[in-house]
Amino acid sequence: MEKLIITAALTGAEVSKARQPALPITPDEIAAAAAECVSAGASIVHLHARRPDGTPTQDPAVYREIITAIHACCDAIVQISTGGAVGMTAAERLAPVNLEPEMATLSMGSVNFGDDVFVNHPTDMRAFAQAMQEYGVKPELEIFDSGMLATASRWLKRGWLDSPLHVDLVLGVPGAMPGTPESLMFLHSQLPIDVTWTVAGIGPAQLPLGVMAILLGGHVRVGFEDNIFFRKGELARSNAQLVARIARISREMDRPVASPDEARTILGLARPR
Repeated sequence: MEKLIITAALTGAEVSKARQPALPITPDEIAAAAAECVSAGASIVHLHARRPDGTPTQDPAVYREIITAIHACCDAIVQISTGGAVGMTAAERLAPVNLEPEMATLSMGSVNFGDDVFVNHPTDMRAFAQAMQEYGVKPELEIFDSGMLATASRWLKRGWLDSPLHVDLVLGVPGAMPGTPESLMFLHSQLPIDVTWTVAGIGPAQLPLGVMAILLGGHVRVGFEDNIFFRKGELARSNAQLVARIARISREMDRPVASPDEARTILGLARPR
């Protein structure tokens, strides 16, 4: 198997410091968390930006400050979110792509998201994909249900996405596919040829689905965006604690963990930025 790529989703758009006091909010806090996660075994850091009061923002100036701080302290692959937060316009969500990060997320459809609806109109999705091609940004396709994976396969055949694809199977969001082994196995059976994939289990699904991904040859996303607990009733001390656990499990299963540069080779990224 390829070495395991671990993505650390450090902050997200929804979690608050009231719920998770260790949540990184400021650019310096996010950069410090990124460096800790790389030391623990992560190679990608998935970013959402926040204002000083903790509210989410897609302001490119804030992202630039975060990315600069990360590059100053570690060699992580920076992956920005274009999901932003529910209710943001497509233009807001897309804005930081012009910073030319190595990677950015690209959601492949609309989905009920708890009590909200995460809207991704096909026209907007195409605009996002085209912008990422223009700026040389590798998309990570966010897959919340099987129809989105079918859309990705269809777009690949039409030439709207570049091969090889990299997809993130997000399981356990209320309103989307549940965070169960059966969901993961079904999506795994539907993956296109020549694709790398990551699983992001939400809440209590993070650890068991991560272990399954290690066994199946996929990659793993952990972090406070998806899960703030280390085990039931026990808040994680840091994002790095969650990274270190999945790295340890993978090594004990004789699957080494990829460094950022090794992950770049696996994902076909042209160069660090």
